[in-house]
Amino acid sequence: MTQVQISDALAIIQRGAAEILPEHELVEKLDLGRPLRIKAGFDPTAPDLHLGHTVLINKLRQFQDLGHEVIFLIGDFTGLIGDPTGKNATRAPLTRAQLMDNAKTYASQVFKILDPEKTRVEYNSRWMDQLTPADFIRLAAKLTVARMLERDDFNKRFKAEQPISIHEFLYPLMQGYDSVALEADVELGGTDQKFNLLMGRELQRDAGQAPQAVLMMPILEGLDGVKKMSKSLGNYVGLNDDPGDMFGKLVNISDALMWRYYELLSLRSLEDLSDLRRDVSAGVVSPNAAKAELAREIITRFHDEDAADRASRSAGNKFKAGDIPDEMPEFTLTADDQGGVPLSVLLRETTLAASSSEARSRILQGACRIDGELMIDPQYRVTAGETHVYQCGKKRFARVTVTIE
Repeated sequence: MTQVQISDALAIIQRGAAEILPEHELVEKLDLGRPLRIKAGFDPTAPDLHLGHTVLINKLRQFQDLGHEVIFLIGDFTGLIGDPTGKNATRAPLTRAQLMDNAKTYASQVFKILDPEKTRVEYNSRWMDQLTPADFIRLAAKLTVARMLERDDFNKRFKAEQPISIHEFLYPLMQGYDSVALEADVELGGTDQKFNLLMGRELQRDAGQAPQAVLMMPILEGLDGVKKMSKSLGNYVGLNDDPGDMFGKLVNISDALMWRYYELLSLRSLEDLSDLRRDVSAGVVSPNAAKAELAREIITRFHDEDAADRASRSAGNKFKAGDIPDEMPEFTLTADDQGGVPLSVLLRETTLAASSSEARSRILQGACRIDGELMIDPQYRVTAGETHVYQCGKKRFARVTVTIE
C-alpha cells in the first residue's frame, strides 16, 4: 500500500472505533503488502445475533472490503466456560450440544453482512480439544492471580465477596490462545473485552509471534438507552426479528439514542449523517422521520427493501377508527405512463401541499399518509388505476384517483 492508500484505509477502520492499540502497529501491518488475518470471536451462548453484535460484524465487513481475510471465530469451546466479562456472577454452563445448536444459526445470520466467499469460519474446539492437561497447566502458569484480579469485573466481585470460579480465570487465557492458534494480525472486540484482547498480544509474543493489533468498538446500548443490548434483558433488536417488530422497536427509541444507532449501525457516509443532523436540527426532517429512515435501512439490510416498505407502512402507523373523515375533496389525476404519479406531484396538484418541495418535506417529516398508513418515502409513485385517501398534515385530506392517459 502507498501512504495515501494506508491513510484512506485507516480512516475507514477508525470510523466508530473506540480505541486501537497500538495504532502505529496497525499502520505497520497495513504496510506489509499482504492480506491481514482479522479475528473476532463469538460464543454461541444464545441462538440469535442482535444489532449489538453487528457493530463488530460491520467492521469486519469493512476489513473484507479492504482486501483482508476475516476469521469469524465461533467459541464452541470457550462457550463451555462462559465469558465472565461484565458479569457479577458465574455463568450457568451450557452443554456442547446446546452450543452447537446455537452455532448452527450464526452462519445464516452473519452472512447477511459478511461475504461468505471471503469469510473463514473457525471453531476454537479444533485446537482447544487437542490441548493436554499439561498444556493447560503451562498456559495457566502465564498469569498470576494478582494480575487476573486487576481485571475490573473480577476485582469488583472479589471485593464484594461474590464467588469467582477457578474456571473463569481460564477464559482470558483461552481467548488469547485463539489468537496464537490463528496467528491473528488484528483482533476486534468490544471495549469491555480489553483485558482479553491484550491477553492475545501477550501470549503471541510469548509464542514468538508478532503481537496482534487490537481494535475495540463501543458497546451498543439497548432500546432502553442505558444497558448493553442483550436478549436476556429484552432490550434488543434481533437480526431474525420480524420486519414489523424491527420497525416498531427502532422508531420508538429516544432521539439521543437514534444518533448513537446511526453512528454505530448505519452504513451511510459521514457527510450524509452530518446533513441529516442539520436537517433534523432545523426542523426540515422530524426525529420520527429520521428514526423511520434508520429502521428502513436496517430492515433492508437484514431482510429486503420490500419488507422495509411494508413495515414502514403498517407497523404501528394506522389511523384509529373514525380518524378519516367521510367527506373530502375528490380529484382525478392522469399519469403519463404505467409508472404512475410521484407522490410529491400528487400532493401538489391536489393542493394538499403548496409545492413539490413542501410535499417532499412533509413526507420526510412523517406527515403524509395513504389510506391511513404512514408514507415516508419521498420517491414513492402512486400506481395508475387506483383510488386512495391522502392526508398531508393533521386536517388536509383528499380522495384521489389516478388514471392512465
